[in-house]
Amino acid sequence: MARLIPFRAIRPSGERAAEIAALPYDVYSRSEAAEEVAKNPESFLAIDRAETGFGPETDPYAPEVYERAGRLLWQWVDQGRFQKDDEPCFYLYELTMDGRTQTGIVGLAAADDYKSGVIKKHENTRADKEEDRVRHVDACRAQTGPIFLAYRRDPRLDGLIKESKKEAPLYDFVSEDGVRHRVFAVCDGARIARIEEIFAGMDRLYIADGHHRAASAVRVCENRRQKEPERAGDRDYDYILSVLFPGEELRILDYNRVVTDLAGQSTESFLEEVKRRFDITEVSRDILRPRARGEFCMYLKETWYRCLIREKDRSDDPVKGLDVSLLQDLLLEPVLKIKDPRTDARIDFVGGIRGPEELERRCREGCEAAFAMYPTSIEELFAVADSGKLMPPKSTWFEPKLRSGLFIHEIG
Repeated sequence: MARLIPFRAIRPSGERAAEIAALPYDVYSRSEAAEEVAKNPESFLAIDRAETGFGPETDPYAPEVYERAGRLLWQWVDQGRFQKDDEPCFYLYELTMDGRTQTGIVGLAAADDYKSGVIKKHENTRADKEEDRVRHVDACRAQTGPIFLAYRRDPRLDGLIKESKKEAPLYDFVSEDGVRHRVFAVCDGARIARIEEIFAGMDRLYIADGHHRAASAVRVCENRRQKEPERAGDRDYDYILSVLFPGEELRILDYNRVVTDLAGQSTESFLEEVKRRFDITEVSRDILRPRARGEFCMYLKETWYRCLIREKDRSDDPVKGLDVSLLQDLLLEPVLKIKDPRTDARIDFVGGIRGPEELERRCREGCEAAFAMYPTSIEELFAVADSGKLMPPKSTWFEPKLRSGLFIHEIG
C-alpha cells in the first residue's frame, strides 16, 4: 500500500515565490537556461542548472557545477530567501491554466514503494540523466524538484482538499506563461492523519512526469543506506519529494516528432511509402492537428497531410496500440531507419505546448519532416503502467508544468 507522509518544507520566504519558482530543469536547452537566469537571477534555475553560473566552455557535468548548486542553495537559505517550516505538513499545489484547475497534494512518497512497484512507471530512464540528478541531489543535500505523480480519484481526498483550500494561501501568483499558482499548507493533525490513511489504502500510484528525478532519488537512498543499513526506512533520504494529482484533472498534450532526413529517399518516394502504409489526404494549413486517436498529421515540403492508421494495423496491446508506437513501428523504423528513438540523433521531439508552428519552423531550419500526434490519454498511461510495460520515449507532455523551488526536501 502507498505511503505518503508530511514534511517540513524549505520554501520561499514572504513574497519571493513568484520570482524564485522556475520551470523544471529539463525543459530548457543550455542556452535557454542561461538566458532565463540572466533575465531573472532569482530564478531557481540558477540552482537547478548551475552551469548557468559559468561560461559556455564549462562542462555542465563538471564537479564545480554541482558544488555551485549546493553552495548557492544553502547560501539562499542563510540569506533568508527560503524558510523551513517548524512542523511537518502536507501542502496543496493548485495550478490554473486556460480556465482548467488541478490540485495536487505535496508530500513525501516512500522510495521503497518505487522499488516494490506500488509507484508505477511508464518510461525508461537514461543512465547519464540519472547520474546528473544523483550528483545534484548529493551536492545540494536536498531534493529540489518534485516528482509528478497521479492517482485514481478518491472523493474523500476531494473533500479534504476543498476544505483546506478555504484557508488563506501561502502563495498566490501568476507566472509569465499565464499559469496561476496557489499553495496552501495542511498542518492540522486530523487532516494529515486522514490523508495518510487514504493513501495507505491505495495499491498503486503512477509517475506522470519526473522518471529521472524519481530514479535518482531512489539511487541516492540506496547509496546512503549502504552506509547506514541499520537506519533503513526512517531517514529523510528514504522518501521522495512528490506532488500527487487525481488523474482526471490532468492535461496531456501531444508530443511531436521531427526528423532531420528521409534516409536517402527523395520526397516523392518517401511520400509514396507513406501512402502505402496509411490513408492520407492533403489538408489546408488551418487543420494542423489530428482530430482523434488513430491519426496523425505530417508536414512535408511545406504541405500538411492527415494520415489515418488502418484498422488492420491497430492493436489492443496497451503499448503497441499507442499512436506513437504505431508511427514508430509502421513508418519511422521500417522507412526512415530510426530503430531506437531514444538514441538516434536523426529524430527530435517537440512538446505540444509549442504548437504546430514550431514543427513548421523546425522544417524550415533543417528538418525534412514533422509528425503532429494526437495526445496520449491518462487512461492509456494507467493501462501501460498497470501492465508493467513501458511507453516509447516522449509519449506524454503534461501541462501546466510544476515549478521547482516552491518545495525543497532536505535529506541531510
